[in-house]
Amino acid sequence: MKKLLALALAAAMSLSLVACGGGTSSQDGSGSQPDASAPDASQGEVSSAADFKVGAIYINSRDDTAGYTYAHHHGITTAMEDLGLDPATQLAIVDNVAEEYDAVAAAADTLIGEGCNIIFGISFGYMQALADKAEENPDVIFSHATGYMSNDTNFNNYFGRAYQARYLAGIAAGLKSLEIGNNNIGYVAAYGRQYAETASGINGFALGVQAVNPDATVYVKELGIWNDEVNEAAFARELIESYNCGVISQHCDSAQPQIAAQDAGVFGCGYNSDMTADAPDAHLTAAIWHWNVYYQKAMEAAMACETADQFVEKMGGPAYYGGLAEGFVGVSPLNEVTVAPGTQEAIDAVTELIVSGEWDVFTGVKLHITINEDGTASIEQEAAPLMTDGKELVEGEVVEAEPVEIVAAGGPSVEDSVITGSMNYFVEGVEDA
Repeated sequence: MKKLLALALAAAMSLSLVACGGGTSSQDGSGSQPDASAPDASQGEVSSAADFKVGAIYINSRDDTAGYTYAHHHGITTAMEDLGLDPATQLAIVDNVAEEYDAVAAAADTLIGEGCNIIFGISFGYMQALADKAEENPDVIFSHATGYMSNDTNFNNYFGRAYQARYLAGIAAGLKSLEIGNNNIGYVAAYGRQYAETASGINGFALGVQAVNPDATVYVKELGIWNDEVNEAAFARELIESYNCGVISQHCDSAQPQIAAQDAGVFGCGYNSDMTADAPDAHLTAAIWHWNVYYQKAMEAAMACETADQFVEKMGGPAYYGGLAEGFVGVSPLNEVTVAPGTQEAIDAVTELIVSGEWDVFTGVKLHITINEDGTASIEQEAAPLMTDGKELVEGEVVEAEPVEIVAAGGPSVEDSVITGSMNYFVEGVEDA
C-alpha cells in the first residue's frame, strides 16, 4: 500500500506540480561526491517530479551507520522514497564538510552546479554561508538545520523540540540509576551553556532523570566541538572512572560514548539514532529525530511552488519547530536487555502528557514518576519553581552566582525563543565535570 501511495503521489506531481528551479544531472546519493567542475545546469521550470533534484551538505560521511549525519541521510532518503523520488538519481551529496565558510560555500556551489532545486545543510556552522548563497541564487531553495537565520523567500531553518525527547531518555537513565544504586550520571556534550541547543538538551535530560531519581546528579563534560570520536570515547571513560558515573548520555555525533560505556560495564543513552547495535549490553535508548517528517514537508513545499521565492510562504514561515506532537522527535525502541522495569510505561505516560498539550518540560510543574508493583507508572505533578544551578556564563567562563528562578511555581513554559536562543544556563542537579 505504501508503495502504491508513493507511486500515485509521484504521478500526481508529474501532472500538476511545477518545481522551483531545475536540473537534470543524475548523481548517486550513495556514491561519490558531485563534480565541482560540472557545468551549471539550466535553472528553468521543470515539468515533473522526475526532474526534481535534492542536494545535501553533510558534516560527516554519508556512509555513517549511526549518529547525526546518518540520521539526516536516512531522513532525506526515506522522505524521497515516500514521495516517489529516487535517491540514486535525484539526490546529490557533498559530505565531510567542515564548519568553515569557504568549504560550505564551495559545497553549495557544487550542488547548484548539479542543478539541485533545494539544498539542505545540516550543521549549525553552515548558516552564514548558506544565507549568502541563498541571496546570490534566488532561483534555488536553501534549508538549514539548527540555525536561526532565514529570509522571506528561498531560505529557512528547521529544528525541533529535542528537549522533549531528552526528557524521555532521562527517565530511562534515572530508572536505571535507581536499579543499579548509582546516582551519578555522565553526559558527553559538544558544548554546554554556550549554545541553547546543548543547554536545553542537557536541562531536559536532567529534569527527566530527576522525575524518577531526585537524588541524581548529571555531570557534563564538554568537547568544544560537535564531532570528535577520539575524545567522545575518552570523555566518557573519564566520567566513568573519575566521577563514578553508572549511566552515560551524550550530545555528540558518534556512538563512541555508548561503546565506552559498554567496555566499562555501565549503561548509556545515545543520541540521533538507535545505538543499541553499537553497544547492545549498555545502551538503554536514544533521543532521536524523525528527520523524514520535516524533509517530506519541505520537498512537498518546494515541488508545489512555481518559483523558489515562494518556498518560505509555502512552509508557513521561516522556521520549522516540531516536537513529539508532530512525530518529529522521540526515543528509539527500548533495549529490553538493559532497561529497568517500568521504563516503557513511564515514557508512554509522559509522552501522552506532552502530546496532549497538558504539560511540557520547562514549566513550573515538576513530575514525580513512580513505577508501581504491577508495572504501571504513576505521575504526580508538583507546582515548583524551575531554578538555575547557581552558576552563570560570563565572557566564556563559568562563575559562581546565586540561583535564579527561571519559571515560578506553576508557571507556563519558558518561551520557544529562550529554548532555541538564549538558554545559557543549567538547571539544578547539573554539574560541570
